[in-house]
Amino acid sequence: MTNDTTAASDPLDNATRDIAEVPAVEVVLTVAVHLMSAAAVKCGLADGEGGESGEADLAEARILITALAGLVKASAPDLGTAHAGPLRDGLKSLQGAFREASEFPDPPGQGPGE
Repeated sequence: MTNDTTAASDPLDNATRDIAEVPAVEVVLTVAVHLMSAAAVKCGLADGEGGESGEADLAEARILITALAGLVKASAPDLGTAHAGPLRDGLKSLQGAFREASEFPDPPGQGPGE
């Protein structure tokens, strides 16, 4: 005997239905924003309660920025200029912040995501 009520209230089924309704561009943009936010925090750009910037973890920031660059490069042709442009600008800003936070900056063209 199956219980249709249990199946209808299954969180996984609900999540699958919800994500099926979200356009791909929105999913990509959401992931990109999460990567940007995490990278900014890891670069030490997050303001603490006292207005002080957070602790930088540049090894983690490098991974996040590189992942963001890959996502932007791979998805830009399908996103269109209206969405890809701001993502590229955000990526460039993060790369600059990473370079500024680095005690020994990478040579030009060899930083994360370059």
